[in-house]
Amino acid sequence: MSFLKQKTIKQNIKISGVGLHTGNIVNLTIKPAKPNSGIVFIRSDLISNNVIYPHVNNVTSAMLCTTISNEYGVKVSTIEHLMGALFGLGIDNAIIEIDNEEVPILDGSAKEFVKEILISGIDISNEPIKVIRINKAVVFRDGKKFISIKPSKINLEIDFQLKYDNPLIGNQRNVLRVYEDSLDSVFNSRTFCLYEDIEKLKSKGFAKGGSLNNAIVVKNDKVLNESGLRYKKEFVNHKILDCMGDLFLTGYKIIGKIECSQGGHKLTNDLLRKLLQNKENYSIIEINEKNIPHTLINRQNLKSIA
Repeated sequence: MSFLKQKTIKQNIKISGVGLHTGNIVNLTIKPAKPNSGIVFIRSDLISNNVIYPHVNNVTSAMLCTTISNEYGVKVSTIEHLMGALFGLGIDNAIIEIDNEEVPILDGSAKEFVKEILISGIDISNEPIKVIRINKAVVFRDGKKFISIKPSKINLEIDFQLKYDNPLIGNQRNVLRVYEDSLDSVFNSRTFCLYEDIEKLKSKGFAKGGSLNNAIVVKNDKVLNESGLRYKKEFVNHKILDCMGDLFLTGYKIIGKIECSQGGHKLTNDLLRKLLQNKENYSIIEINEKNIPHTLINRQNLKSIA
């Protein structure tokens, strides 16, 4: 598959499921889109003012999930797993019609989204991809939490670390090269929570659709899900999935190195807003040569367009 050309899906994809936080049943259809369309959400349950663009500046909440809204206050939440699947599979353009305000959580990972996209097939256009290349390091800190993005020659590298007091989760770290490494363990890693936090979340209006079918629940040093963990590093791998989905809110693939400790949706969004505030921090690059390996992405085959 050509890494260098814009892609969409070949056939419509229909997915239904419950929203993690709203508890509502949601029907979602992913449709092919023309090159340079980007990713677009359309609230099909609304007649007008129902188009929402997943962009950093349209994020109106990053508490426990990523929520985007348009100028009319119409929103779609918990978009990160779907966006992570699209990002990881290289889907540049798609129309996502949804009949409620929250993307279905499915099994708590991106596994089902990835499966359905691959069944649909991927349509490769003749249009070159565009990427954001990081020119200067940008760091954002929030107490002990931090996230940074630095220049990289050939890849998007995510170095993510978790630090939990819980004895089972503890400290986990994983480093992933998004355009080279297998993403299966990231796509298949589920969202998680501590057992003692469940009632607190529900009292604040969250996790109304949560269950052991769509989240890992950890109580002390045990996983309450009968099947246990899918991977030893499932906790940190899921955070990397979230991070990938949130990075796609730039609208482009990224060439850079992310380092994050104890981060989440808000920290990633804060970093991206800081990054995009200064055009000296980055360049938007169009790849205009044919059949150039992505490992050469930082060389003379690039043309700056911004």
